[in-house]
Amino acid sequence: MTGTLYFVATPIGNLSDITLRAKEVLDEVSIVACEDTRVAGKLLKAFGLKKRLLSVHEHSKQGRLDEVARELKNGKSVAFISDAGTPALNDPGGKLAALAYSEGIPISPIPGVSALTAAISVCGFPMDDFHYSGFVPSKKGRAAFFKQVAESADAEIFFESTHRIKKTLESLQSVLEPTRLVFVGRELTKLHETLYRGSVDEVLKKLEETSSKGEFVIIVAPKNFTIK
Repeated sequence: MTGTLYFVATPIGNLSDITLRAKEVLDEVSIVACEDTRVAGKLLKAFGLKKRLLSVHEHSKQGRLDEVARELKNGKSVAFISDAGTPALNDPGGKLAALAYSEGIPISPIPGVSALTAAISVCGFPMDDFHYSGFVPSKKGRAAFFKQVAESADAEIFFESTHRIKKTLESLQSVLEPTRLVFVGRELTKLHETLYRGSVDEVLKKLEETSSKGEFVIIVAPKNFTIK
């Protein structure tokens, strides 16, 4: 009998955010496929678990994906986890899922933490329609990216790193109307979690008064939403 491939959401910072079901699945599976075996090893150790780990990342060759498929076809259950959060958001989970579908392997999502949904829940903007773009382009396509964000009528969501957050906010400052609001979530669920909300000018000022270190989620409010 073919094993099941589980896509398991893991904490993005606070280990207490792990779900009971996620712990149960990680305890029951034979293999944990992961982006980085060192990161996964630390996570499993924190929960008293020891599993065979297989590295599956964006640069993995087809042979590694086929290896996971073979293990599943041999009846072993496998959990795929990203370095943090919900798999297949800016990680190689999509390739693994596509392979499983093509091979007729059962798939099951184990939902949980996501920086995307965490930010949406506290931004205070109408989020009936939104567009998610992943990480801001570092070089090529950067100007076009911000132009698209400025012209969009819907909420726009994207991630940014500590090294480029100030530059990204300055780029938004140059293209957005002064009244358009933004939300920035820094280090969500972690010790130094900070939420910023207001015009780009206001958020930049608050960021300079606190810290620009960490991982960031940015939400640009829908174009017609200006109430603070």
